[in-house]
Amino acid sequence: MRHIPINKLHWRALLFPLCMVLYEFSCYIANDMILPGMLHVTQEFHASSAWVPTSMTTYLLGGASLQWLLGPLSDRIGRRPVMLTGVVWFVLMCCAALVAQSIEFFLVLRVLQGMGMCFIVAVGYAAIQEAFEETTAIKVMAMMANVALLAPLIGPLTGAAVMAVAPWRMVFVAIAGLAAIAGVGLFFTMPETAPKAKAAFSFKAVGHDYLAVLRNRRFMAGVAAISLASLPLLAWIGQSPVIIMEGAGLPSLTYGLWQLPVFGCLIAGNIVLATIAERFPIHRVIAGGGAVLGVGVFLAAALTWGFGFRGMAIGLGLYSFGLGLANAGLYRLTLFASDVGKGTVSAVLGLVMMGFYAIGVEVFKAIYVAAGTTWFAAAFIPLGIAFIFTLMWFMNWLPGQRKLPAA
Repeated sequence: MRHIPINKLHWRALLFPLCMVLYEFSCYIANDMILPGMLHVTQEFHASSAWVPTSMTTYLLGGASLQWLLGPLSDRIGRRPVMLTGVVWFVLMCCAALVAQSIEFFLVLRVLQGMGMCFIVAVGYAAIQEAFEETTAIKVMAMMANVALLAPLIGPLTGAAVMAVAPWRMVFVAIAGLAAIAGVGLFFTMPETAPKAKAAFSFKAVGHDYLAVLRNRRFMAGVAAISLASLPLLAWIGQSPVIIMEGAGLPSLTYGLWQLPVFGCLIAGNIVLATIAERFPIHRVIAGGGAVLGVGVFLAAALTWGFGFRGMAIGLGLYSFGLGLANAGLYRLTLFASDVGKGTVSAVLGLVMMGFYAIGVEVFKAIYVAAGTTWFAAAFIPLGIAFIFTLMWFMNWLPGQRKLPAA
């Protein structure tokens, strides 16, 4: 029986997204909680501290490894069985940390644990979008984003607190317990939103679907707009520890405090979006958020010239507020710009964005190494211009542009 999208939020309707975001939170915090304990891991395994950042790299590698398969698979056999299998896999791989005896085995486990994130993007987000009507889905995604944003803020502190009283392996046991609670909740609350498959799974059919999505110019414009919009934030996340602690010689506490304007404004933007989503057409909300985002990146570049990283953080705060306003609606319209199964579309969206982010963060790192903080921030300007133009093309706002079919 085909699921009928929900158009009003009530406590029963919220149980499914709450369980989904609890699982999402457990996957994200699995990266952040172990960061304070990585030196303990390398010391126990008699390995060099150079392996410390490799833990994050391997985890993210796992997070990019299965999306191409899981989306199309969930289109054909259903979202529920694929999603629940992913939760069980993640719980087991976290528990496997109890038997790790070498740094090599530990890093293999990190890849296998990271695979748990694939189920969120390729299956979970698609199910959320299908379970709720457009405006309601945007509100739900905005609320979910706020919970996920807590992981990089509280993860390291929580991990340090756990390791103050227990070995580092207990961090993964705690994460496994959190994910298991989410899995039980999903078992009882997650609806089957995928339409019944008309054909059995085959790699030939999957390839045909992927090609159809990639040839959809409007969809690809939406993916480009989302990617361009988020890259300044990711560049800041990746480079700000070096800029603040190494470049400015400030302590880690100061580094943490200067994350608050950026992430706090992003959370505020999501809250405002959830509040006004039913009052204004989503196109107007995206337009307003996009305008604030564009002004924010220009302001971040300008203030860096006079005030260094502090000015950049203030400008990025305004940018983040605009990102919070625009991102959920833009994601929704992009996902529904293609008629292909939403699991496949979500997988393509995630894969293209992840590749764009990986390249973009490295480019920004190279700019910082070659030219310093000021030019690092100046690179936001062409990014903002490209975002505005791409958004206008996607939304059919360019003068003389032929009217596109509704998403």
